[in-house]
Amino acid sequence: MSYAPDGQQSSPYRPDGQYPPQQPYGDQYGRPYEQQPHEQQPYGEQPHGQQHPYGQQYGQQPYGQQHAPYPQQPPYGSEPTGYPGQQPEPEPPRRGSRVRRRIIAGVAVLALAGTAALVMNHFEIPPFTDKGADVSFGGPPAGGAQPGGEAPAQPASSKMLMPTGPAAEFKNTMTLPDGTHVAVTTLDGKKSGFKGKVWVWAPKEYNDPKFAKSGFPVMIALPGGAGYPNNYWMGTDLGLQKSIGKWYAEGKSKPFILAMPVLNPGPDDKGVYWDGSDIPGQPKMGTWLTEDVPDLMKANFRTVKSRDGWAFMGSSTGGFAGLKAVLKHPDQFKAVIASGPDIVPDSSLWKGHDKEKAENNPELLAKQLIDAKGPDVYLAFQVGDNENNKKTLPSVQKFIADYTKGPVHTSMRVIPGGQHNAKTYVPNMGEGPIQYISKVMEGPVE
Repeated sequence: MSYAPDGQQSSPYRPDGQYPPQQPYGDQYGRPYEQQPHEQQPYGEQPHGQQHPYGQQYGQQPYGQQHAPYPQQPPYGSEPTGYPGQQPEPEPPRRGSRVRRRIIAGVAVLALAGTAALVMNHFEIPPFTDKGADVSFGGPPAGGAQPGGEAPAQPASSKMLMPTGPAAEFKNTMTLPDGTHVAVTTLDGKKSGFKGKVWVWAPKEYNDPKFAKSGFPVMIALPGGAGYPNNYWMGTDLGLQKSIGKWYAEGKSKPFILAMPVLNPGPDDKGVYWDGSDIPGQPKMGTWLTEDVPDLMKANFRTVKSRDGWAFMGSSTGGFAGLKAVLKHPDQFKAVIASGPDIVPDSSLWKGHDKEKAENNPELLAKQLIDAKGPDVYLAFQVGDNENNKKTLPSVQKFIADYTKGPVHTSMRVIPGGQHNAKTYVPNMGEGPIQYISKVMEGPVE
């Protein structure tokens, strides 16, 4: 077998007339019938033994004769040239290309801007977050009370108390999906002498024109644990604010304004806490919770004049503080939701102060209220049956058995599988406790 110059294999030698019949040129090579490439002779059709000069047999020009010169690159801006008879390819429209490039560039810029905005919002970098912005909940009306002054006169029959002022400076800490705000202020307690943070939240109904002349009930929400420097109810992860709005829409709850103060004057990292009380020689946390915080709410919100619009809720030590506050001040507060609470004061700071400790003991306070025959208070308890302190459930059950009489009204919810934490308590509030206190409270009122 020999090899042709172009690298193709040629068939073995055959005598004249023994070559197999050839198909038409176009059928072999996929070209239109009888069309020749570059006007050359089809390969293999010459009689055997006759050959063109070298090169010509492969479709090339005779030796010494060159192809027509290739087209030269025209000067910039001139029309392109080509082989004779060759039509230049149409140039694609330039305007469309420019428009596409501009669109792609614009989309890229928008994508980068969007990513930057998300990052800045995540890290709470203005102006992509409203954290730290001033928040107004209405405050004292125009022409109303000035600092240290009195609120405008109201009809004696009105159950609503207009904001008395002075207006506090509230800063936004988070905005909820419904547009409501959790805001914080630093309260310098005039009666307790303690200075600390208070977070507040008002339901969306508070700014509804339909309720523009209505006073709203207030719930003071107290945390367990350290209770300092934050109050964990102010975060949206536990869903207290969202739950209040949902329960109101379902007819289960009043549309409570929430006040969420620090519970303790410092961290309890050494096992020291203050029982929400005025312990001699210590910051007056009892006065802070029952007088300074309510005064802040009255100064800045439309509230309910009577105790029928004031309640506490809390978990663990916060549940104890709320329970004790209602029993100690039944003329100011009507109800409490106490979740997994202690029943008796047990702070080490009470040492040497037995008289004051007894004055802050819910068992003794309940007995005194029963003996005094009122006023009526409503105590809603909830405890998990899987609390880490196995004494919590039986101690609450004993309190209910001993003191549910006369003006002391109680309810009890045992949470199946419930543990000693706020994530257990919040959803279960909507399964009885919030309904229990809402039935005996007022608001919105005019």
